[in-house]
Amino acid sequence: MKKILYYFIQGLFYIAPIGVTMYVLYQIFLFVDNLFAEFFNPHIPGLGLVITIVTVTILGFVGSRVFAQPLMVMLNKFIIKLPVIKDLYIPLKDFFSALIGKEKKFNTPVLVKVNNISNLEKIGFITQTDLSDLGVEGKKVAVYFPHSYAFSGELFIVPAESVKQLNIPSSVAMKFILTGGAVKQFTNEIKSET
Repeated sequence: MKKILYYFIQGLFYIAPIGVTMYVLYQIFLFVDNLFAEFFNPHIPGLGLVITIVTVTILGFVGSRVFAQPLMVMLNKFIIKLPVIKDLYIPLKDFFSALIGKEKKFNTPVLVKVNNISNLEKIGFITQTDLSDLGVEGKKVAVYFPHSYAFSGELFIVPAESVKQLNIPSSVAMKFILTGGAVKQFTNEIKSET
């Protein structure tokens, strides 16, 4: 009985945010639809839905620009002043920004030959093509290799001729690596994303 109660509560935690959001949107829709039904005669079907979507989108835009962005700037300034925490926060922030932020860095999946004797190859992502700032000579590139089943990885500097660009979406390559190649649904994703 305790396990059933536990799973019931877990289920509530999963569906509550979605349910509350849907309920609030439905109530806003009813309010807007009823409000405009008085002004428009005959009633225009779907007008309430359109106005609700536009209003929520505008609120999201204003909220992210006016409230969320300045709050994040203040929080970042505060965290950067904290010793030790800033050394963890800044690299993690940069990593997630490169992974899913506006400046995505993992958008060029490649296959890299890491051992010429055994023809061992790894899938990774080119993150830098010009390494002259680091003092690296020759035609070399930086390739990031994510670990499977983890949010970690390794960075290798490899000869450019050992790198072959893959003709697949970067999201498919990342899923393939993170799942250790265990998922076989990639052919459908490749077709739908190209």
